[in-house]
Formats: sequence, structure tokens, C-alpha cells
Amino acid sequence: MKETSLLVIGFNEVADALAGLETETIDAVRNAYLAHRAGKTSLPHSVFLHFGEKNPNRIIGLPAYLANQAPIAGLKWIASFPMNTDRGIDRASAVLVLNSLETGHPVALLESSIISSRRTAASAALAARTLHSQSPSAVSLIGCGLINFEVLRFIRHVFPSLRDVVLCDVDPQATKRFAARIYEDFADLKCSTVSTSEEAFRSANLISIATIAPTPHIESSAGLSADSTVLHLSLRDLAPQVIRKTDNIVDDVDHVLRERTSLHLTELEDGNRKSVRGTLADVLCGEMPPRIEGRPCVFSPFGLGILDLALARLVLRKSDAGTEIKHFLPDSRSD
Repeated sequence: MKETSLLVIGFNEVADALAGLETETIDAVRNAYLAHRAGKTSLPHSVFLHFGEKNPNRIIGLPAYLANQAPIAGLKWIASFPMNTDRGIDRASAVLVLNSLETGHPVALLESSIISSRRTAASAALAARTLHSQSPSAVSLIGCGLINFEVLRFIRHVFPSLRDVVLCDVDPQATKRFAARIYEDFADLKCSTVSTSEEAFRSANLISIATIAPTPHIESSAGLSADSTVLHLSLRDLAPQVIRKTDNIVDDVDHVLRERTSLHLTELEDGNRKSVRGTLADVLCGEMPPRIEGRPCVFSPFGLGILDLALARLVLRKSDAGTEIKHFLPDSRSD
């Protein structure tokens, strides 16, 4: 491809490249976490673009550099507009731009909503495999949207023992649509529905929370047991009084203690970071045990841009698809 060209890879092409690669996707996420712990990344804080205090819409920029294997750098630009669901379209949309490490020129533009959901789901499955002490037969999903469907796909992959799925959502229609899709894609699974987080906690000791809640709405740990593992993917669901009763593992301490996440609110109230025990990478490399005995374990990943890069690299390796936009960049003007 010429230096002035840009490769554009659309949703269907990205989806085709990642299809059936659950194991490789989880491995890519694991390697990215370990590279980050080893100092082989550059990861500035994400930038949040808001549109007013009472406007739920936002766009987030995640710049990152990942130096393990074939080094790669870029920026994910992901928009979350919750009211899109009322229009019958997806809440989130995203693009990922990759830059040449020799010239800095943009070299590829990937549709990134599926990369974003798959890397989140893969990180959740990796955490469940690492932190959960049992092979579960059931999982509770709080929030019946795209993220939790991808989480189910990856959880099912790492735990073939899974048989039952418990659904909980404030929107009964969302629950119904979610269950229908499960029966269509995963015929061996059985679904049931509950109406409260406590019921969801009691129904399974592996729980994934992926909602659009802007502030904590789960104010009690009732229903959680010492064997429970909570994948707190939406970050703002658990009240500080719940956080204080759990064993908290994150992807990056400095990143997750921002933007009024549950852990950030706990830090603001307590004046310290003692509620966070460490990172998933610390557990992966054997620096700390997976769990503290007698406490539910909660994994709260902020969502690191290096994971998007890891999956983009996987897409580029597995596919030669895409459209080359010739002369996207100007010819050299140095003369």
C-alpha cells in the first residue's frame, strides 16, 4: 500500500476476521495486560467529551501504544448515545485509527464497535477464568445489551460447564430480545429472568454487570457469597458500601480511579485507595493470589486502549480485507 493511502476496514470485515477466535482473542488480551505491567506500553488517560451536565451522551478517546510483538499505536474514538436504542440503533459506535510508527501517518481505519465489545468480553472471560474458583454451571447477567451478550459468548467458551443464564434488566423487552437471541445462537443454554440484583446474585456465583447506569444503583451486597465473582464492566453500578465489602481487582489502578466510577467514589469518601487490592496482571504473573478468602471478588476494568490495539493487530493478521483509499494523504510537499 502506498504511503499516501489509507486502508479502511468495515464492520463486516472486522467481524469475519474475529469470528471463531475466542481463544486467540483472550490470549491477545492477556498478553496486552502482561505487556502493560512490564512497561511495554504507553497509555495516557482516556479523554471524555461530554455535552452538558444532564446530557447522557459522551465520546471517549483512548490513545495507546503497545510494544509487545509487532509494535502498534493508535486511537479509539467511541461514542455512547444511550437514546439511540429508542431509535432502534446501537447505543455505541466506534472507529480505531492506526498510525505508522515510522512516519506517524494514519495507515488504517477500522470500524471498532465489535473490537470494543469483544475485547471487553475477552477481558471479562480472562478475569473469570483467573479469579473464579469453580467451573460454573450458571451465570447471571445484569444488563441485557451487546456487551453482556459478548460476555456470554466468551464465558461459555472458557467454561463449557455453563448451562443456565439468569437475566436481569430494567427493560422487560430488552430481556425478552436477549433471551430470544440466546436461544437462537446457543441452543444448549437455558434462560430465566429475575427482577433485582439481589436475586441475580443469589442465582449464580458468577455475575456480569454491563449497564448504562451513570451512578451506583446496587446499594447492598445481599445475595453475594464468599464464592461470588462479579465482573463489574460498567463500573458505576456498585455503591461504595458494597465496594468496601468486596475484594477488588482492576486492570489499571490509576485509570479506574477516575470519572466517578464506583471505586473512584469510594476513594473520594475514604481518602485512600485501600479498596483496590491490585491488578489482574498481578494475579496472572503470580504476584498475588486470585482471591481473598471470605470475600466476593469484583473485577472492575476501566477498558484500556491497548486491548483495542491487540485486537486490531489480530484483525490485520487474520484478514487481507479492506478498501484502500488512494491519495488519502497529500503527496510530499517537502520540495
